[in-house]
Amino acid sequence: MSVSVDPTSVDPSANRPADALRPHAEEAFAAELAALAAQDDRPRPARWKLSPWAVATYLLGGVLPDGTVISPKYVGPRRLVEVAVTTLATDRALLLLGVPGTAKTWVSEHLAAAVSGDSTLLVQGTAGTPEEAMRYGWNYAQLLAHGPSRDALVPSPVMRAMAEGATVRVEELTRIPADVQDTLITVLSEKTLPIPELGQEVQAVRGFNLIATANDRDRGINELSSALRRRFNTVVLPLPESVEAEVDIVARRVDQIGRSLDLPAVPEGIDEIRRVVTVFRELRDGVTSDGRTKVKSPSGTLSTAEAISVVTSGLALAAHFGDGVLRPGDVAAGILGAVVRDPAADRVVWQEYLEAVVRERVGWTDFYRACREVSA
Repeated sequence: MSVSVDPTSVDPSANRPADALRPHAEEAFAAELAALAAQDDRPRPARWKLSPWAVATYLLGGVLPDGTVISPKYVGPRRLVEVAVTTLATDRALLLLGVPGTAKTWVSEHLAAAVSGDSTLLVQGTAGTPEEAMRYGWNYAQLLAHGPSRDALVPSPVMRAMAEGATVRVEELTRIPADVQDTLITVLSEKTLPIPELGQEVQAVRGFNLIATANDRDRGINELSSALRRRFNTVVLPLPESVEAEVDIVARRVDQIGRSLDLPAVPEGIDEIRRVVTVFRELRDGVTSDGRTKVKSPSGTLSTAEAISVVTSGLALAAHFGDGVLRPGDVAAGILGAVVRDPAADRVVWQEYLEAVVRERVGWTDFYRACREVSA
């Protein structure tokens, strides 16, 4: 016996403030999604808001026939996005894999927004994520008063997505305990979620799929079982190929964040963004950009996401305690905090990099002095 889940029982938009600090993707880019839907005449899978072609265009950017400009949400290989979108159009779940800061969460959110029009069906993976987050829970007042019943059942985001034919996201899958991870096996293979207490089950309707994100670089990860991994089609998101590509990603994202915080425009600080990206890439790669000098790498990942955080913090300093223009002194402290995670080992790495590379680089004198000042 199957059981239905009322999709109106939880209204994801009910408690959203009109002036949200960080709107969901489907809200922030509602105009672009509407423009794509209006001009999208290609076949759409069941319950998809857009065709696979339109979903890929939404992520990668482009210009529509009527002149509407779709901003790129992801800067990277087109084929990876096409494979990810195509996977969601099949009965295979999608696993976005990559080192920290490769935009896995960002891509998963925008995929869900474009496919289902709702990116809020989300399970956030942690070491304490319980099985109920994947399956269902209970309203204990109802349970004690009336025993197991449909009214006492509290559906998880996964159960709701199955019932609604929507896309659900599971972030940081490898941080979730292995036994909880494996509760997804039946969902992904049989497209069914049993409810033994009621002698019922929830069967996924057409349109349902799942996007998971994971990385294998952070501490505290749990390997996926081979049975679960087989249920996914894995797409590995790489780090940006070039300095300019990473500068473009950082500038775009900082500009979006900055507008919501009333910070100065990014173009005035593009030189400092390029400097931050260069430092991160050299320390990450263990060699300077010209390939002439080897450097030690610190313990941190120095990801693109961390570069975005450093620049955003720098813009805030420039806006509130400077003249509004991003300068070396505004980003120096942020870089130090990102690089020196291990106070003993990383500080040595940073000091050697400052003296051997930054000090000798033409045009970097102000940056060197700012970094020396905050490192003292």
